[in-house]
Amino acid sequence: MLPWAKALYEERKANLQKGHPSERCLGHGVIDFDSHQTPRRIIQSPGVIAILFESYHQYRQILMDGRPLPESGQPAFFGYSVGRWDGDTLVVETTGLNDQHWLDMNGHPQTESAHFTERFRRPNFGHIDVEVTIDDPKAYSKPWTVKLPGLELLPDVDLIEAICENEKDFHRMIGK
Repeated sequence: MLPWAKALYEERKANLQKGHPSERCLGHGVIDFDSHQTPRRIIQSPGVIAILFESYHQYRQILMDGRPLPESGQPAFFGYSVGRWDGDTLVVETTGLNDQHWLDMNGHPQTESAHFTERFRRPNFGHIDVEVTIDDPKAYSKPWTVKLPGLELLPDVDLIEAICENEKDFHRMIGK
């Protein structure tokens, strides 16, 4: 981590992760959701893969039509994702992120320069392994890769409605 990123990470740890975006109903970011053990549904069509998250009623789309990542664009919470198959592994590249999310619940920062490469693979019927490479030169001195705990597939489970209403009580959470 670069010095400013390490200081911010240490501050977030010392504050027991107070201030995570989910406190303001913003949910989790791309990498944070990869490690979050929340139910999700993956819908695949020829041109797009959609991931529906039960938490925060959010979704993510991965464009599968061969287009490249855009040069630049309006930074967004889930950025802009394109995917391709490498054998039995789905490789997803994401850029165009804003700096409002944390990489994980521990508070690792991300900036608008972040470029994520995710590799999703099903080792068996009930699980998906996820490997993520984070390349964010404004926060980290070099790209780094982490293998996340396998996600359990729940093919016969319906997602339930999960609405976040913390914004109604946010003033109480910050003591005002």
